[in-house]
Amino acid sequence: EDKSPGSLGFEQVKLLPDGAAHFTRGMGLSNVWDTERGFGERSWRYSAVVNDMRIEQMFVEKMDGEENIQNSVDDPFKCSDSGTMIEYLKSYIFRKV
Repeated sequence: EDKSPGSLGFEQVKLLPDGAAHFTRGMGLSNVWDTERGFGERSWRYSAVVNDMRIEQMFVEKMDGEENIQNSVDDPFKCSDSGTMIEYLKSYIFRKV
C-alpha cells in the first residue's frame, strides 16, 4: 500500500529528510541521546510551517521551560504533534479567507 504524501491527497506538503543533520544543526536543534537512549545525534522534536523558504510557525518541544536538552530522560511530545499542527493550519486557512 502506497503511504507517500502524494498518495494520501496532499498536494502541497513536502517531507524533508535530514539524515546528515545539516539542517538540524543549522536550526540549533541538534540533540545527542547517546548515553540515555543510544541514538547519537538526532533532531530535537519540533514541527514547522514553511512557505516560500520562510518559517511561518514553529512548535518546538520544551521541558522545564527549556528547548533541546541533551541526553534528556523525557521525550516530550506535546506541541509538535499532528493535532497541534492541524489546528494551527485550520486557523491559518481562516485568516487567509
